[in-house]
Amino acid sequence: MVSSIDGRLLVDRWTPPAAGIDSDIVHRYYDQVAARFDADGWIVGRKTMEDYAGGTARTPRSCPDNLRAPHVADRKGRNVAVAIDPHGRLHYGSDNAGSDHIVTVIGEQVTDEYLAELHEDGVSYLFAGPDGHDLHRAMDILGGTFGIKTLLLEGGGTINGAFLKVGLIDEISLLVYPGIDGLAGVPSIFGYAGEPDEKPAAGQSLRLLTTETLEGGMVWLHYRVEESPSS
Repeated sequence: MVSSIDGRLLVDRWTPPAAGIDSDIVHRYYDQVAARFDADGWIVGRKTMEDYAGGTARTPRSCPDNLRAPHVADRKGRNVAVAIDPHGRLHYGSDNAGSDHIVTVIGEQVTDEYLAELHEDGVSYLFAGPDGHDLHRAMDILGGTFGIKTLLLEGGGTINGAFLKVGLIDEISLLVYPGIDGLAGVPSIFGYAGEPDEKPAAGQSLRLLTTETLEGGMVWLHYRVEESPSS
């Protein structure tokens, strides 16, 4: 993830870099640091994936058999772009997000017509339980059926919070941009939608692995997530 120093995520709201600093440092270093992990792909929530979903709802030309099993489409050796979309609201129109193959995580309640649409688009899919919220099951299928070993969880804050709550984050890699948002209520790195007394990070501690100061005052923080000593 990359955030302002107050942990906010909306890049277009951040204060500009100081005089003489390249305004492109956010995107440049984000890609450079991400490449260090040699991941099989990335995973985001529905709202983040909307930027890549260019299709519209339609009636598929045909309805294949066995729609209710995980569908592994032709990945063509590409990395994957995994979308958490429990209700099947996204319509893709193609099988890729950028240069990466789309895999969507949905609930069993989606219609056969929607599944047939995914087939036509060449999109892979898997079911995360009846309501699409069983993230442990989704990760098991991505590993066992799709052969995925490492994914970069890239937000937004709500999906990050959901993964944090169920203990599915192994490491945290955070680029801190030297700027400020400052407005209350703007999405932050973690935004678990729970009750006021819930603690989504309970039982977890962070162990620092790496700190690097990068060009223009950006800082890279890399932590391993461990079980808390007191848990």
